[in-house]
Amino acid sequence: MMYKIKQLLKKILPKWVMRLYHWKLAVLANLLYGFPSDKMIIIGVTGTNGKSSTVEMIARLIEASGYKVGFTSTVKIKIADKEFLNKSKMTMLGRFALQKLLKQMVKAGCQYAVVETSSQGLDQFRHLGINYDVAVFTNLTPEHIEAHGGFENYKKAKGRLFEHLNKKNRKDLFGRIWEKCSVVNVADEHAAYYLSFKADKKYGFALDKIYDAALTEQLNRLLLCERYELSLQGAKFWLKDEEYQIPLLGKFNIKNALCALAVAKYLQLDELKVKKALAELPIIPGRMELINEGQNFTVLVDYAPEPASFEQLYQTIKLLPHNKIIHVFGSCGGGRDVARRPILGRMAGEWADYCIVTNEDPYDDDPQEIIDQVAAGCLEKGKMLNENLFKILNRREAIKKAMSLAQAGDLVVMTGKGAEQAIMLANGTREDWDEREEARKILNRLD
Repeated sequence: MMYKIKQLLKKILPKWVMRLYHWKLAVLANLLYGFPSDKMIIIGVTGTNGKSSTVEMIARLIEASGYKVGFTSTVKIKIADKEFLNKSKMTMLGRFALQKLLKQMVKAGCQYAVVETSSQGLDQFRHLGINYDVAVFTNLTPEHIEAHGGFENYKKAKGRLFEHLNKKNRKDLFGRIWEKCSVVNVADEHAAYYLSFKADKKYGFALDKIYDAALTEQLNRLLLCERYELSLQGAKFWLKDEEYQIPLLGKFNIKNALCALAVAKYLQLDELKVKKALAELPIIPGRMELINEGQNFTVLVDYAPEPASFEQLYQTIKLLPHNKIIHVFGSCGGGRDVARRPILGRMAGEWADYCIVTNEDPYDDDPQEIIDQVAAGCLEKGKMLNENLFKILNRREAIKKAMSLAQAGDLVVMTGKGAEQAIMLANGTREDWDEREEARKILNRLD
């Protein structure tokens, strides 16, 4: 009932009323929990892709340098020595939950906190009262366009993090006055916009090349990687003559590591400890995660919900030995980016040998309609229904179908869920779900 009331209010109330409502909730949350962000160094990470991975990388580098750290991302939550999967299905927690979490970090002795900061969270003032010290921009590609009313609004929503950066006083903590710093991917075509906001220090990072050479004039420091090597064991990359290694797959993870390194350099973390921590980074749940239960084919779980991340995924797949590619995927409902549904279908239809289109997070949308729209893109690329294209509403059955098609040396890829802990259904209901565990169960039942 409460869910239906909320949905009705969103439809009938003017936007300014809803914004005022969100603003007042944010003020109350800060007053209730006593502005805990003033007692830690706060790094906010925004962008379209790579946010969760970058958040975790930054936190691991800080922790390896001898400090207590907390973080919150789409994937996980960490409070000093405790960490657990984020079951909320929210990239950026709600105002009260987020402020409570920050207070728990302070109580646990955390000196640093890394907060994945989403465009929708910024729109709803979840950042209000958080005294950020570092604002990070990873990249920008079209996503959540309907929710924001256009790409420019989406871009500007993320800009609020950088606008907000200087609205709070510099902190005097741990024997240092902390200047406000922005860290921006200067290989991205939108870098200039995020660098246009005031900051005491501006750091840039880029892989391969800088979008506009003039951007370097604004930077206090630039990390430019023009040499790297990719392998099944991870990646090596160089900053001038300095070599770094990460055990994570994909070129995109070099970008994430460069971003984390830029933050580490601003924080003045120990270089040797940082380099060692990069080489020992753990697998991030649901991000290019291999599932191995002794089967004679490869199973890979990745989040990849939109076209840019699909392209990154398939670039990385080229590194993996495989025969046929069997791809299980869908697209999100709830008014989220309807236009991308056939695009995802066309991309998978072109690159995968078998496409199995299934349910993802329909919310209040008709899940079969979403599946049909995605599958239409597969058909455009020559896929034949019930031959190399299957539409299966039940996601568990879709995974079973993929496993049954797989033969020795094949690659089964499942995208859209990653390590999320629920499938979101109509009327605010949810089905408990962990894609990785579902895959393991099915693999262990294979003959």
